[in-house]
Amino acid sequence: MTKQVNRSVLQTGQSVCLEISVATDTAQASESPIHAGAFASPIIDLRQYTLYPGTRDEFINLFDGQFVETQEACDMRLIGQFRDLGDPNKFVWMRGFDDMPSRARALNAFYLHSEAWARYGEKARSSMIDSTDALMLKPVSGERGFRLHDPALRPALESPPPCGLIVVTLYYLPDRPEPDFFEFFFNAVEPLQARAGARSFGLFTREYSANNFPRLPLRENEHVVVSFAALDSIDAYHRYLTAIGHDGGWRSDVYPDLVRRLYGRPQVLRLSPTSRSLLRP
Repeated sequence: MTKQVNRSVLQTGQSVCLEISVATDTAQASESPIHAGAFASPIIDLRQYTLYPGTRDEFINLFDGQFVETQEACDMRLIGQFRDLGDPNKFVWMRGFDDMPSRARALNAFYLHSEAWARYGEKARSSMIDSTDALMLKPVSGERGFRLHDPALRPALESPPPCGLIVVTLYYLPDRPEPDFFEFFFNAVEPLQARAGARSFGLFTREYSANNFPRLPLRENEHVVVSFAALDSIDAYHRYLTAIGHDGGWRSDVYPDLVRRLYGRPQVLRLSPTSRSLLRP
């Protein structure tokens, strides 16, 4: 796979939602379900719920059974639902919107007027210790957003969950990301990660528009870049960590340069998709 950053656009001075083009081997990309179908949502909510111990599987059955098609009926896209393998009490999910006005309309329609939330909302809330860990994101370019299968092809609730692992890494920055950060990430970080075995398929940054549905709080005082990568299994992830840890260029040059640009250490989520997640390895 080849990657080239379009420097002419990087010099335009546009902030954050940079029109960065990354040339990829489209034939290789099209082989993965992650890259199939149409571009999935310029605005996404990434939400992490902390649940009461022992309730996650029941919560997932409720969510996947009652809150997938019903949210999509309100004009949002259910992108993915996941078990966090690092915390048995964490549920992570994402939904997408066409733009900010449609986000407000969709959330109002679902939470204030839908029969599904009126009927099952209290049951869902009763499982949650905290539901405020949420970020509103946008892809750094069209090529770095998600491309998913048609929701009509979503597996049934009783289907087995897919194999594989999605690794989400949150890179916190001291200020809004600048073009040189993405240039460094594309040209230095991602090639070494790929060499170690990670398949990158999405790169997002914060959407800085004000939260237009304040009933659901967002983390609005942070600057973050969020990468998504796929691996075949948890064992493959461990092999990836070993390989990148043994890479001299990563240890001596790239990782120290990356950390120097960040505000704190990266946060890593190891996510296993539920049976109904459209986003899967």
